[in-house]
Amino acid sequence: MSITDPQELAGLRAAGAIVRRMLDAMRAAVRVGVTTAELDDIGAKVMREHGAQSAPQLVYKFPGVNCISVNDEAVHGIPGLRALVDGDVVKLDVTIEKDGFMADAAESVPVGSVAEPVQRLIACAERAFKKSMLVARAGFRVSEIGRVVEREVRRSGFSVIRDLGGHGIGRTIHEEPRVPNYPDPDARQILTEGLVITVEPIIAAGSGRSVLSSDGWTVRTADRKPSAHYEHTLVITKGEPILLTAA
Repeated sequence: MSITDPQELAGLRAAGAIVRRMLDAMRAAVRVGVTTAELDDIGAKVMREHGAQSAPQLVYKFPGVNCISVNDEAVHGIPGLRALVDGDVVKLDVTIEKDGFMADAAESVPVGSVAEPVQRLIACAERAFKKSMLVARAGFRVSEIGRVVEREVRRSGFSVIRDLGGHGIGRTIHEEPRVPNYPDPDARQILTEGLVITVEPIIAAGSGRSVLSSDGWTVRTADRKPSAHYEHTLVITKGEPILLTAA
């Protein structure tokens, strides 16, 4: 969506603030032995306290409140009985609806003592996001975001998972435009003031090729290498974008 009045911005800010509270609560609970279902329940409790709904459930009937993915699971992991172990990396991906507005954010959280290459992978996803904010501004093409993201990811020795990326958001989860994490020549749209999008580097330590798991939801790396995910919902301006889901 594109924001047309202050009330819409206020609604999006409110949704983004709930996402932030949910992520903070879930992140604080990450430890060896906790299950992904327990993390999901923690996020769900915060969500309900604020009168929000799970957007993946609402739109797609996803079998969980939040998407929680571990290690080679890149996105859309289903919360369940899996207990986290030392060295895991867990991706917490939260999308909610509140009063007709949606917001989406994700973080990758290390569990216990994580191997140095995985630490670098997690840091790279966040760093690629932050560098892309220099071109997530009115007047740039959408493809410039992907150019910056992939350049940073490759420079760091990792790969973008090209099948996955950001998107427009606001009134529903996935709106136009697509926001690829590579310089897709088809991503020609010019970013305009008020446009609401997610930017979300989803990267891997291996080839970057992905496969859909037998559960029909979870996307994994094809070579089973670990992945990392970092995302915010933001509003395009002439200058620095407004991060709706940041602390």
